[in-house]
Amino acid sequence: MLHYGSDKPDLRNPLIIEDVSDIFVNSEFKAFVETIKKGGIVRAIAVKGAEKQPRSFFDKLNDWAKTLDMPGLGYISYIEGAIKGPIAKFLSQEQLEELRTKTNLHEDGVIFFICGEKNKAAKLAGVVRQKLGTDLNLLNDNFEFCWIVDFPMYELNEDTGKIEFSHNPFSMPQGGMDALMNMNPLDIKAYQYDIVCNGIELSSGAIRNHLPEVMIKAFEIAGYGEEVVKEKFKGMFNAFQYGAPPHGGCAPGVDRMIMLLADEPNIREVIAFPLNQQAQDLMMNAPSNVTDEQLKELHIKIEMPKKPVK
Repeated sequence: MLHYGSDKPDLRNPLIIEDVSDIFVNSEFKAFVETIKKGGIVRAIAVKGAEKQPRSFFDKLNDWAKTLDMPGLGYISYIEGAIKGPIAKFLSQEQLEELRTKTNLHEDGVIFFICGEKNKAAKLAGVVRQKLGTDLNLLNDNFEFCWIVDFPMYELNEDTGKIEFSHNPFSMPQGGMDALMNMNPLDIKAYQYDIVCNGIELSSGAIRNHLPEVMIKAFEIAGYGEEVVKEKFKGMFNAFQYGAPPHGGCAPGVDRMIMLLADEPNIREVIAFPLNQQAQDLMMNAPSNVTDEQLKELHIKIEMPKKPVK
């Protein structure tokens, strides 16, 4: 978690990402307004003390944002009663003050903005937040834990317009069959949970959907018929016909814990046998060619495509 201050962080003022689309939709900043009307969002990150940075700091941030396929990184600075920045002139005084209130910036500071398609903007906001925390030395040395709960059961594929499972298709929807029958699928939450430390997922889990009729309906909403469930997940589906109690669990990632304890930014540095960019294990020399005898033992026959006759 990011906190203001490196020696004694103020736990009451974390770098929080806020949705400020409702403020910009009625503004004169056309670039944001058009994106919002197309279903996009505007995320804001307030950083107190950032107003003391030189202009070059903001220019470098803007150039960096362009490497992420962003048009730039807009911002508004609040300095001793004055309000500056490339976006400020498009907002009324009331909107400027509303931004401060919504982002909990009750003193001097800078509010940065990320605008775009919903999922993309949400991901980019996280990247920008991490960048600001690193460049402004706002990270502390503590291990900060949090539970992530109430995952959405479904999400909308923006390319196809179809509803899909957002994460674990075998988790129990909150509200069970009643929710599946009567709610907007995009409003249904799932019994899924992650525990996160300093932005790294350490353990993921869920309560299992153990009721066959609920499972069939859940998959039906995502576009899979009953016959698909019975064919693709035959073992589990048949087992649940005999009755199963509510159950769930979680899977801890020990290697991720070691990565944090070792202060390594890349999990490859703590894995015993990491794969290279070609998915090869150089220590074990895998994958490797198999002999004809080994294939024969497993009754596997390789039929290579015939070369076209020239």
